[in-house]
Amino acid sequence: MDVALRDSISEDIEWLVELRAQVLRADLERLGRFDAVRVRQRMRDAFAPEHTRVVVVDGRDVGSIATRIDDHTRWVEHFYLAPEVQGRGVGSTVLRSILSEAHPGATRLNVLQGSAARRLYERHGFVVDTEDDVDVFMTLRGPDRARYGAS
Repeated sequence: MDVALRDSISEDIEWLVELRAQVLRADLERLGRFDAVRVRQRMRDAFAPEHTRVVVVDGRDVGSIATRIDDHTRWVEHFYLAPEVQGRGVGSTVLRSILSEAHPGATRLNVLQGSAARRLYERHGFVVDTEDDVDVFMTLRGPDRARYGAS
């Protein structure tokens, strides 16, 4: 299986909006938060092609991941993979690639309560900072990266 990242372009937005809705639906429904319009609009509002990369598996676009720098913190956002590639090591490959990019500060992200994705992040050394009824905020501090195979 060949996993690669390509730069996103503005034309990617519509399929990414649908991917986000598909991937988040079960978790948002479980949390009583699914709104078909809002889940799509939030992606449209936040989409920044210059910060987003498309996950490509065997030549096919199957996901996205965005990173942005806020002060000294790198945020990992909009990390979505099509259901047919989940559980096949794609997420770990992509996350290792992102974490291997030089960044001196902390790397943060948030994941929905009860999401299976949390286990992926924990395997890569992220720890819980704060959580509420919906979100879990996690951090991987700069010096910790090498210990978790993200060098």
